[in-house]
Amino acid sequence: MSVMERRLIRENSFDLTSKLFRISWIYVLLLTALAGVGYVALYSAAGGSPEPYAARHLFRFAVGLVLMLTVAMIDIRFIQKMSWLAWLGGVVLLVLVLKMGNVGKGAQRWIELGGMQWQPSELMKLVLILALASWFHRASWERMGNPLFLIPPLIAVAIPVGLILKQPNLGTAVITAVVGGTVFLAAGLRWWKVALVAIAIVVAAPVGYNHLRDYQRARIDTFLNPESDPLGAGYNIIQSKIALGSGGIWGKGYLQGTQGHLNFLPEKQTDFIFTMLAEEFGLVGGLAVLALLACIILGGMLIALRCRHQYGRLVALGISMNFFMYVFVNIAMVMGAIPVGGVPLPLVSHGGSAMITVMLGMGVLMSVHVHRDVEFEDRGREL
Repeated sequence: MSVMERRLIRENSFDLTSKLFRISWIYVLLLTALAGVGYVALYSAAGGSPEPYAARHLFRFAVGLVLMLTVAMIDIRFIQKMSWLAWLGGVVLLVLVLKMGNVGKGAQRWIELGGMQWQPSELMKLVLILALASWFHRASWERMGNPLFLIPPLIAVAIPVGLILKQPNLGTAVITAVVGGTVFLAAGLRWWKVALVAIAIVVAAPVGYNHLRDYQRARIDTFLNPESDPLGAGYNIIQSKIALGSGGIWGKGYLQGTQGHLNFLPEKQTDFIFTMLAEEFGLVGGLAVLALLACIILGGMLIALRCRHQYGRLVALGISMNFFMYVFVNIAMVMGAIPVGGVPLPLVSHGGSAMITVMLGMGVLMSVHVHRDVEFEDRGREL
């Protein structure tokens, strides 16, 4: 990068056109390809029709793409200044869900805004990353070793996790805590403190199990022994494993999956969308989708490594981890490696709230990339 370019960046004078050139269009292409996989899968899930899933999926991705590019143009320093206000807004939405949210499948997780059902817990993960990155972006190594300095960000994590648990939504609460912990680690949290937390979780696990709701305990029991109730609680995971295995190496062929099209496979358009893909395209198709997902995750980490300011690095790492957790939980769930938790496969599963939230996060990630060389006004000062 030339001296003139750096001067323009420091003076915050590069215009919209130059920002568009700085966008990673390869990364945008990867996201578009993943959404295309989702369209193909949802078209099959509807029995070979764009309605009611695939057409809506395409429209939502188009809206999300515009949103992503719009957010990418916003100066990352402005996003940093608004981080804690966004966190507060997310907490307010979580409180509103508990007060006036819509109940579905035994949980109160959704709120209706603009004629659309939204799940504020998904948005909360993103704004939590922004808030934690804002807190830590000027922190020195010595400051990170001060327990008092860690209390405010710990509270910032505990409040939304507690509110999400009350919905109840154990899976999203765990993911939120993990994503928050990732930002702590990336900021320089001592490993021995992480080890203490891990030990405390293991010790408290039996007590926590006794305080779970009945359906949550049933999910864990089913995970440990799904054959104990093959027509009830264990039905979903058993059918998922059958579909995964029946696809073989090359799959049964597009629109030819028997488990999915004969309606043995539950929630094939949302939670178990990867299972249906693997049945129709086999091991080779499943690995291709996983490779595409891996490229997106690694691309986000590369953006973090190329960023010159700590705020952007923490944000990029947090968003990449959030995307990874979506993928890991969903794939592990349909394979029977972890209990069923109702987490969608990003940009593939049917669902508007998750789609828009993921694309909003990708917009922030792209803003980090576009403004990777900017200098914050408080650079050089350490808390």
